[in-house]
Amino acid sequence: MSDKNVIPAHLALFGANLIYGLNYILAKDVMPNFVGPSGFIFLRVGGALLLFWLFASLFKTGEKVDKKDFPRLIICALFGVAGNQLLFFEGLNITTPINASIIMVSNPILVLIMASIILKNAIKPKKVLGIGLGITGAVLLILFRSRGGELTFSSETAFGDLLVFLNAACFGIYLVLVKPLMEKYKPITVVKWAFLLGFLFVVPFGFGQFTEINWSELPTKIYLEILYVVVGTTFLAYLFNNFALKRVQPTVVSIYIYSQPLIASVFSLLLGKDEITWIKILSAILIFFGVYLVSRPDVRKT
Repeated sequence: MSDKNVIPAHLALFGANLIYGLNYILAKDVMPNFVGPSGFIFLRVGGALLLFWLFASLFKTGEKVDKKDFPRLIICALFGVAGNQLLFFEGLNITTPINASIIMVSNPILVLIMASIILKNAIKPKKVLGIGLGITGAVLLILFRSRGGELTFSSETAFGDLLVFLNAACFGIYLVLVKPLMEKYKPITVVKWAFLLGFLFVVPFGFGQFTEINWSELPTKIYLEILYVVVGTTFLAYLFNNFALKRVQPTVVSIYIYSQPLIASVFSLLLGKDEITWIKILSAILIFFGVYLVSRPDVRKT
């Protein structure tokens, strides 16, 4: 695939991670003060599910899925929708945001390993170097932006840390397993079925907390943040990521996770809550160069 053909994929990935970067700023106080973690996932997955099916119906973008592909769809729903989201929110509820941020940088490494095992993709030295540079830049940025927070991997946060790591592993499995489906179907077809099946896994865990939400006492700000998580962080971000997966490898999608702390820093700068330092400049260079190395197509010898 030519560089020109993958430009839309990179724009979609940037858009998805722009949404995720904003999410840390705009939606951080919904859970657990107003909505329990599992109840929030029930709301998030259920709301996005309605949007995906409505979108497919209005624009007539749906297509029939072969019965033989449903087992893979079920596994993708388990890991990429239910397991991924439930584990992250439950883990974040126990551990600290800075711990979660540091653990999440393991995702591209896990994707690289899983893609080599499941998809038989060769592990190229440039991809390893790119992921290493991206990790270095992201960790530097997270640590220096979180001076007020604590990086404390202790017995108190251990279970939460484990859940966040399992979340990263689940999303890595999803990115690798869903790739063949993306090559066969339209992104909206895959994601609408993944969310329908994933919602069935979420119901037993989240329905109870969902019924406990006191809607009449929610401030307007919380309503808007919930709307942002459902429409932006879930509906649009999943669409963008799956659109990109149709055109690039799972490792390329995963490496964009390193842009999230960079995006959060840029918005903090724009809001006057942060300042430019040499660490931020160095981190940005490392992240951009790491993304470039991982996303750069292999040159085939003729």
